[in-house]
Amino acid sequence: MTEDPPGVPTTPADDEQGDQRVDEQSSVDEHGADGARTVPGDPSADASAQTAAGGERPEARLERAVRAAEQALIEFEIAVETFRVEVENFSRLHHQKLGPMYTRLDELDAQIAEAHAARTGDPEDLRRAQEARALVLPMPGVDELFHDWIDSDGLSPEAAAMLTDHQSVQPPKRVRPSDEARKLYRELARKAHPDLAQEEKERARREAFITRVNAAYGRGDEAELGELLREWDAGPVPEASPIAESEELYARLEWLSQRKELLTMIAKELEDSAIGAMLKMAPDDPDRLLDEIAEQLLAQVAQREAELAGLVQ
Repeated sequence: MTEDPPGVPTTPADDEQGDQRVDEQSSVDEHGADGARTVPGDPSADASAQTAAGGERPEARLERAVRAAEQALIEFEIAVETFRVEVENFSRLHHQKLGPMYTRLDELDAQIAEAHAARTGDPEDLRRAQEARALVLPMPGVDELFHDWIDSDGLSPEAAAMLTDHQSVQPPKRVRPSDEARKLYRELARKAHPDLAQEEKERARREAFITRVNAAYGRGDEAELGELLREWDAGPVPEASPIAESEELYARLEWLSQRKELLTMIAKELEDSAIGAMLKMAPDDPDRLLDEIAEQLLAQVAQREAELAGLVQ
């Protein structure tokens, strides 16, 4: 099994390769051996393809191209999802671990402004002190009232689990799940991803299952991921579908191409976000980045406390 490198989704390099694989499969579907474009339903093209394949139905070769394109898309989806989890976890841990330090800095800034205004009596200094104090006591927003309950996708997996399965809210322990969790997640995604299904019933079953997989991966829960893998392997094996007609296979390739374009936009939004930009600063160890930011904030707190002590003496 090939492991994706940790960090940002592989859109600059690996994802280009994934894109190329999808595009190359489309090119295989659309061109014959001599490079001429083939048209579905064209008898001469079908005959030419059969001759080139030694009597093999052209749909069989097209079917293999579709399967290869599906696998390339799944690899891209895995890269995007693993990065989305890191962005979400970093955001939550950043707020959880560093939020009190930011609050302390705001309080010190307000006290410094108030002490300075008390010394000068200047109306402008008084106005600045009032503004600084207002920052310390903001009206709570929805994200603050429901911290750890709401994430970018709405209700967080932990909150949903507590409401539906009576589980406790479990914040992530690390930004990046362990290597074993990443390995299990990739294996599960490659086996159970909804994009591998074309029947609506089977797709719905896979979507429900992969939702549980994503939640366990977000928490870095190796034990649950292992249980899910065993559950999937013990479950029903989807029946192999007969080779579809050319028109259906071309439609499938078109859907895969559109899905790839959507994922590319999602990956770009993640990379361009504030948290995504921060993660780029420490692609090898995002958890260490949190520690470095904490050290910087502690230094700023010490500096503000010394400044305030000088003003109130």
